[in-house]
Amino acid sequence: MTVTIVGSQLGDEGKGGIVDLYGDDVDVVARYQGGDNAGHTVVHEGEEYKLSLVPSGAIRGKVGVLGNGCVVNPRTLFDEIDTLQERGLDPDVRIAERAHVILPFHRVLDGIEEELKSETDDEVGTTGRGIGPTYEDKAGRRGVRVGDLLDPDVLRERLEYVVPQKRAVVEDVYDLDVDELDDPDAFDVDAIFEEFREFGRRFEAEDMTVNAGAFLSATIDEGQNVMLEGAQGTIIDIDHGNYPYVTSSNPTAGGAATGTGLSPGVVGDGEVIGIVKAYLTRVGSGPLPTELGGVVGDTPGYDEQGEGENEELANYIREEGGEYGTVTGRPRRVGWLDLPMLRHSTRVSGFTGIAINHLDVLAGLDEVKVGHTYTLDGEELASMPATTEQWKRCEANLKSFDGWPEIDWADAADEGYDALPENAKAYVEYIESELDTPAYAIGVGPGRGETIVREHPF
Repeated sequence: MTVTIVGSQLGDEGKGGIVDLYGDDVDVVARYQGGDNAGHTVVHEGEEYKLSLVPSGAIRGKVGVLGNGCVVNPRTLFDEIDTLQERGLDPDVRIAERAHVILPFHRVLDGIEEELKSETDDEVGTTGRGIGPTYEDKAGRRGVRVGDLLDPDVLRERLEYVVPQKRAVVEDVYDLDVDELDDPDAFDVDAIFEEFREFGRRFEAEDMTVNAGAFLSATIDEGQNVMLEGAQGTIIDIDHGNYPYVTSSNPTAGGAATGTGLSPGVVGDGEVIGIVKAYLTRVGSGPLPTELGGVVGDTPGYDEQGEGENEELANYIREEGGEYGTVTGRPRRVGWLDLPMLRHSTRVSGFTGIAINHLDVLAGLDEVKVGHTYTLDGEELASMPATTEQWKRCEANLKSFDGWPEIDWADAADEGYDALPENAKAYVEYIESELDTPAYAIGVGPGRGETIVREHPF
């Protein structure tokens, strides 16, 4: 069977930890979208691993697949694989031949566009990893796919078509001199060909490439369990998120089908688990109706709406939760849990269960609040409106809960749900009731052993 892991918020919900939590029953973990902007941290046997491309299950010795919906930077991929090998692991990673390749010019163009947008405060807050430009070329039918790296003639043909276009964009649209850029070789056909043909040789030598749909279907037919792992979160889904402050792919459950080659029926017949952080964070621009404020530095999109009495609270939650981007190190914006957002996410992906992470971070507060509904132009809304402009005008209607004390969270994880403070249980049960979805797991610490498991989806 399959279990699909979906971020229900704006990313950074702790998806990697839940993949690791249920990893014992999994044979294959497949990423279905995103690239090396999708940082996640996994703690296994006391060791912390920060990954941005290799599927989380590789830490546990599971086969990892990067599906056709992913965009793959071979530089990052092999750096991560080599680092894991140096730490004594032997990751088995397969790459879909239909997955698109992030090329050097994609990263350069990503940085140029974001810098220009920053001049008018329109920056999205991308990681600068070239994700968006790669998906743009995919949609424009001028991309380079992993399978192309295996055929030198095809690779050369693809590069000779696309690289002159990219040089022209830099020179004629952005009015920049390619030769004066930090990486002029990013626009040199011969340099790119030599480097990426070598990556193709390594893919071949290590037998890493697969037809992802056929590979995963055969795995399931053999009676093995497959976990489908999404990156980012629902509210930055390009179709269902707060456009244009979104990623360039579909982190929602529908993306699990298109991004792996498995049918919607296969995905739908399995479990779909929405990962929920007990509060809300995001890196980058865009509205955040429950935002507390208090972001240090010049995080894009922060408009100082939370300065004052909430600044200290936001900074407290940020520090307690370690709310800094895995890939970028940027401080995350912090807000109360947003139920209209979660209702939207539950509908879009059809969660059969949820996992609530970071419940321990809120311990010790006198009061915990939740955005229960919105008010937009005098009307109460239970779910998110369709446009970002409307969402920005929404005022969160907050519901208050009495706080809960610090306890020995490791003991609570061992003893189970009944060991939680009564007010913490009331908070969990409120979320379950509002989403009409049971909490399969409750994270009360960073390690796999610091999670209360109430349901084993496999």
